[in-house]
Amino acid sequence: MIRVRNLTKRYGSFVAVDDISFDVEEGGVVGLLGPNGAGKTTTMRVLTCYHPASSGTASVAGFDVFKDSLEVRRRIGYLPESTPLYPEMRVREYLMFRGKLRGLSRAECLEAIQRVADRCWLGEFINRPIAQLSKGMKQRVGLADALIHDPEVLILDEPTIGLDPTQIRETRNLIKELGAHHTVMLSSHILHEVEQTCNRTIIIAGGKIVASGSPEELLDQVVSQARVVAELKGPEPEIAQGVRTIAGVLDVQTHADNGWVRVSIQPVSDADVREDIFKLTSMKGWPLRELHRAGATLEDFFVKVTTEHARTTEN
Repeated sequence: MIRVRNLTKRYGSFVAVDDISFDVEEGGVVGLLGPNGAGKTTTMRVLTCYHPASSGTASVAGFDVFKDSLEVRRRIGYLPESTPLYPEMRVREYLMFRGKLRGLSRAECLEAIQRVADRCWLGEFINRPIAQLSKGMKQRVGLADALIHDPEVLILDEPTIGLDPTQIRETRNLIKELGAHHTVMLSSHILHEVEQTCNRTIIIAGGKIVASGSPEELLDQVVSQARVVAELKGPEPEIAQGVRTIAGVLDVQTHADNGWVRVSIQPVSDADVREDIFKLTSMKGWPLRELHRAGATLEDFFVKVTTEHARTTEN
């Protein structure tokens, strides 16, 4: 559905997107994840025909974004990070205007407005002037605008910005539902949001793609970062020294609080040192009230690959 090859975008001497390539298959939700300034918004603006690329190719639904931009725009619903709205218009009036721009008849507009108002929880605000809406409500209007013509592809740039926690949860559920009928690509710098919403994640840093895969596939690459956490009572220096002597332990961090010592242990890849820790506490007579393996998270992987990329770039 979306095909990108060797895409590069420069602003003068600054390279915002640096020779990236990826494919997005039809259906499902794909997240473009990266820190601020990584190139996410620039990539989306190229795909939605707002900015031309400096080099490379990109196509949406088989149409080239450079040569067939009008056909691409007909098939895309775009929610930019800062939603451009006409504040003097009422919500219904604005959506009618946008529907007509998309080539819908009056009857089709009325039907589409009812559909998107229900989906985006705009019913009680449909006749209110946009200027009177909160930032979160304006975000809903922008999402309704992106859906008004029932596009094949939805491109959403930071879709939950400005929403309260309940609205964020509802928007995530809506995006998942939309993935069953549309191809959805969203950008975010919020790890939990991508983890909860997307079937596949593309991580971008410094304008380059540094990793790609499902959340489960990405987590498999950092299983070695899983730590063992224990909480026991005893002298902190002796506990730290004792745990360090266990085979397979790479790093030990301790924190004492009211007589108890919380120990965070980094083992070598695939090593499970919990049994040895239990034996140590039994031998030393240290009371043990917690012992578990803390699995790696998408945040661990994100930090790992972006840090490695930054270090490589500096060198």
